[in-house]
Amino acid sequence: MDIWIWSVRLTRTRSIASDACRGGHVRVNGVRVKPAHVVRVGDEIRLRHEGRERIVVVSRIITKRVGAPVAAECYVDKSPPPPPREEAVMVAVRARGAGRPTKRERRSIDRLLGRPLAEGRDRRPRPE
Repeated sequence: MDIWIWSVRLTRTRSIASDACRGGHVRVNGVRVKPAHVVRVGDEIRLRHEGRERIVVVSRIITKRVGAPVAAECYVDKSPPPPPREEAVMVAVRARGAGRPTKRERRSIDRLLGRPLAEGRDRRPRPE
């Protein structure tokens, strides 16, 4: 089982594949399997890996790792589409060792992050 999962590039390394089997993250036809389980054509394999579940149906058995185009021919992917990636959040970056931000820098960081002004900071904005 772990060799086939690794061979068709569902995991990066064989040790990750065998750890997933031992940890109960791999199911064949709804049953948890060990790394030494024999894979057959037509088996439905469910693999929980990297925060998502992959559902594949075996269409060809291979034992050696192959390129991605050949690996894609060895199974039929029935996985749900991956969740959309979250947009990158802007982060205020400061030079390492620059110390605490000054009051002016803190206010500009608050503006960048869209934080509301704290109480007592309701003075009129300075022209920049």
